[in-house]
Amino acid sequence: MFDTRLTAFTCVADCGSFNKAAEKLFLSPSAVMKQINALEKHLGLKLLERSNQGIRLTPAGQTIYRHAKFLFEYSDRAIAEARREAQTAETTFRIGSSLLNPCKSFMDLWYQVDRELPGYKLHIVPFEDDHRDILEEIGALGEKYDFMIGVCDSTLWMERCRFVQLGTYQHCVAVPREHRLAHWEKIRLQDLRGETLMMVKRGDSETVDGIRAEVLACPGIQIEDTAQFYDMEVFNRCAQTGNVMVTIECWKDVHPGLVTIPMEWDHPIPYGILYPKEPSEEIRAFLAAAERYLGRP
Repeated sequence: MFDTRLTAFTCVADCGSFNKAAEKLFLSPSAVMKQINALEKHLGLKLLERSNQGIRLTPAGQTIYRHAKFLFEYSDRAIAEARREAQTAETTFRIGSSLLNPCKSFMDLWYQVDRELPGYKLHIVPFEDDHRDILEEIGALGEKYDFMIGVCDSTLWMERCRFVQLGTYQHCVAVPREHRLAHWEKIRLQDLRGETLMMVKRGDSETVDGIRAEVLACPGIQIEDTAQFYDMEVFNRCAQTGNVMVTIECWKDVHPGLVTIPMEWDHPIPYGILYPKEPSEEIRAFLAAAERYLGRP
């Protein structure tokens, strides 16, 4: 962390002699002298005045001594902090959380099983919902995150992680607050005739592809493909255009300008825990505890 010759220099200054410093450092007096001479040569400064009465710090030596003491203290603090961080990393689960993928379901489960993992803590790592970067975030499981919670039957997501299902959410629709359907308690598919319905592109979600097939069988509804994965811009577009948007019940409070309304269809989508393709022993231990709590063999 610093030039080790400073140790010899400060010890000589503290002891007032080469012989006493040598005893303290378990070195010979000549070895201590060589280190001081080498330090002075390296710095191009005279640090000590030698006389028959002992040694005395020069003005330059006093400055180096003062800053060397600070370096020692700073180095000790840095090493202690690094050790604390290393210990924390070994005993902390990092939970990814975002507006569309909040970690509450994980937290609820954790507090049911945490007694089986004594000493472990949770650290929530926020990330942004961005359809361009979400696959990179999923791919960071095992490095940046240990777990995420996601609503997912995405083929692209599942290529990058493993999944433990906790339950399902039902698909609904969202409309702007001033929309003609905003105050309806439930909507039938035929009520959407004349509307533009926003939904993710075909091919990645079996559940959403099922919704698309049902919509295509009902004439008079135009489909607008969104980005492959929702982010806030999709919700903003729905609010700004007045279109109808396929959504899920757990996202009802994501955008204050939209109202989420149940549909008379049955298209549930699974949600659960996302974890690395190659989980650590600690992750496996948590998942085993979770499975026992959930009553699964």
